[in-house]
Amino acid sequence: MKIAVGSDHRGFEAKHLIKAIVTQLGHECIDFGTTNNDPVDYPDTAYQVAMAVSKKQADKGILACATGLGMSIAANKIKEIRAALCHDELSAQISRDHNDANVLCISGDQVGEVLLRKIVEVWLKTEFAGGRHQRRVNKIAAIEEGKDPTEVKNG
Repeated sequence: MKIAVGSDHRGFEAKHLIKAIVTQLGHECIDFGTTNNDPVDYPDTAYQVAMAVSKKQADKGILACATGLGMSIAANKIKEIRAALCHDELSAQISRDHNDANVLCISGDQVGEVLLRKIVEVWLKTEFAGGRHQRRVNKIAAIEEGKDPTEVKNG
């Protein structure tokens, strides 16, 4: 898989760990920056990574900032992006299994190296379950289109 990765200055160190994990798992990394600890605006990187996933230039994306919150908010503004902020293995697994998340957002400040590795590994290995969850993902897509999700009946 091609994995787009990016961070702001506060997620810079985590991004380097993420790139190593992704590569060790046999995936290709596309690095959207940042390239150092100088302050940058997280929406810029979130946009680039989310657009790469939306345009199918990458299969999935992983973003890191101080808390992961800003990245997840910004990335979720892009059509067809389901960015999930995950702080543990369970949230990472469920974000893929139930929600078909295609962008993982991680806190560079709150998640240590061991947990970061577990989150990324679980997230990349977990497949979308489909079934009843597909109907719900379809409803999310309907909201993106400005439609009432209660009118979506089938998966």
